[in-house]
Amino acid sequence: MDLSIFATPEAWISLLTLMFLEVVLGVDNIVFISITTNRLAPEHQHIGRKLGLLGAMISRCIFLCFASYLVHMTKPLFTLDLGFFQHAFNVRDLVLLAGGTYLIYKGIDELRDVLALTEEKAAHSEEHKQLHRIGLGQAIVTIMVMDLVFSIDSVITAVGLAEHLIIMVMAVIFAIVIMMVFIDAIADFISRHTEMKILALVFISVIGVLLFLDSLGINSGIEVLDMHMEKLMVYFAMVFAVVLELIQMRWGSNLAKWKRERRQNMTDEELHRDVLGE
Repeated sequence: MDLSIFATPEAWISLLTLMFLEVVLGVDNIVFISITTNRLAPEHQHIGRKLGLLGAMISRCIFLCFASYLVHMTKPLFTLDLGFFQHAFNVRDLVLLAGGTYLIYKGIDELRDVLALTEEKAAHSEEHKQLHRIGLGQAIVTIMVMDLVFSIDSVITAVGLAEHLIIMVMAVIFAIVIMMVFIDAIADFISRHTEMKILALVFISVIGVLLFLDSLGINSGIEVLDMHMEKLMVYFAMVFAVVLELIQMRWGSNLAKWKRERRQNMTDEELHRDVLGE
């Protein structure tokens, strides 16, 4: 292993750039892990998130070790010709097609559970709890499999931006460690605030749609940092929606605090009228 490459500024620039991209491209992975592990028993959620990310790190590093194979992932396997639509499918397309379809299904299915109050019912019913819960092994396997789908873009980006395997592996490891630090806080926050969970599920579904369309060769053709423009637009839209929701939550919190302080100085009759007025 030649570590002399780190004596050059280009190597450090590549490392920092890849770390940033791995974290950005890992947002959808963090959301998926949070939603999946929130269905574990409370005592297994922390270890499930950490093991899921550890498995993701190992699978990505192994994936990177076969970087030369990624070149062959873009070679056509067969062509679908429907007259009005023609596309040559390769290994990458098939993986994205399967992964995108699953994410669309997963997002819609979880949204149905939220609207059906499945989690709330599980807290008060043993029968609903058994239907809602999943096992630790199932959660980890699901996370690792889906990470392969999520990691295709980031791994291909890494191969395109860096020449040395050690830089790519280090970027992945550092990015996963950063995710491990924040995953519990993010997952707990999503679990506590249903509106954030709904946003996350819509985000997962939209990412699934983008992966599905990308597998069919349907995209803008405009790339920024080796990412399609429409994917960046979805990320920006998600950030905007989260910021807007955080502002709304802060307003609600301030309003509730003001009402509590105001009612402390009210008489029983005034308090009764105030409650009826709401």
